[in-house]
Amino acid sequence: MSAFRRKRGKGLPVGQNAKKAKTAYDGDNPPADNQEEKDEISIPPPVSKDKWINKERVLIFSSRGIDFRTRHLMQDLRGIMPHSKADTKMDRKDKLFVINEVCEIKNCNKCLFFEAKKKQDLYMWISSTPNGPSAKFLVQNIHTLAELKMTGNCLKGSRPLLSFDPAFDKQAHYALLKELFIQTFSTPRYHPQSQPFVDHVLTFTIVDNRIWFRNYQIIEEDAALVEIGPRFVLNLIKMFKGSFGGPTLYENAFFKSPNRHRREIRMAAAARVREKQLVKDLMKTEKATPKPEIITDVTDEVFDTPGPKRILKIHTEPPEFQKRKRKKKNPPPKTRKKMARR
Repeated sequence: MSAFRRKRGKGLPVGQNAKKAKTAYDGDNPPADNQEEKDEISIPPPVSKDKWINKERVLIFSSRGIDFRTRHLMQDLRGIMPHSKADTKMDRKDKLFVINEVCEIKNCNKCLFFEAKKKQDLYMWISSTPNGPSAKFLVQNIHTLAELKMTGNCLKGSRPLLSFDPAFDKQAHYALLKELFIQTFSTPRYHPQSQPFVDHVLTFTIVDNRIWFRNYQIIEEDAALVEIGPRFVLNLIKMFKGSFGGPTLYENAFFKSPNRHRREIRMAAAARVREKQLVKDLMKTEKATPKPEIITDVTDEVFDTPGPKRILKIHTEPPEFQKRKRKKKNPPPKTRKKMARR
């Protein structure tokens, strides 16, 4: 069989049909005309060259003071979302309303802002700039893509499937969050930096009044799911009507601030220490108090067994005189022998 090579031209401009590329054969005998028609391959135009309508852009950046894990999480999210943009860290003294101006400069209509406090607490803002709405979350249980070392993998820039828990449709604030997640995490169609493939799934599940984020790869053979990462848990705090502020639409009654949680842990530990100290003080007071002297031993009557009851008889008259019978005295041994001889 003769080997052949496929020739392909440059990308087509918008609006043109697909070209037919002929195959060039290596050999002495050129193929027949019918064989050339059969070997013609139609090459479709690139998908990214079509009209780009949904121009959603997400700005992902953070404040100063974040740790390495948050920085890696931001890099993983930027790799998952090809329609994202980066910016320098924002100073802590600046107010959050400045982010709307930064998004306008970067030509972004969505924003993911990570705010670090006390170098141990991480908050995440999801906002639709400049008019809102926006939501504030406490990020917990962060595991990055490099940390987990999972076996799954996906193409960079591919479009994801978004999977939501049915509980998102039961309450109004979850329905609003669902629409906000769809507009933020979904890759726009025909985006220049995206790929025309769907090979991973982003899942949002509600468990214990928290939103669990997971990323899974779709395996082609049996359509099984393998986790890729990153993974984190979002604890909703508040939802606002405006972007990074405004009237409060919803406030989570089950939310407990990290400062309060740490304070309760310290108070529980202090209560245990106080309880141990009280037990020690009671032991010392018991040892210091004088013990009463024991006059009678309680264990003396342990082995006393009660006997049968005796009836006491009282004799009022003297007893009768009885003569005693005299016993015969045995003779001495010498007389015994004499008597025996006789």
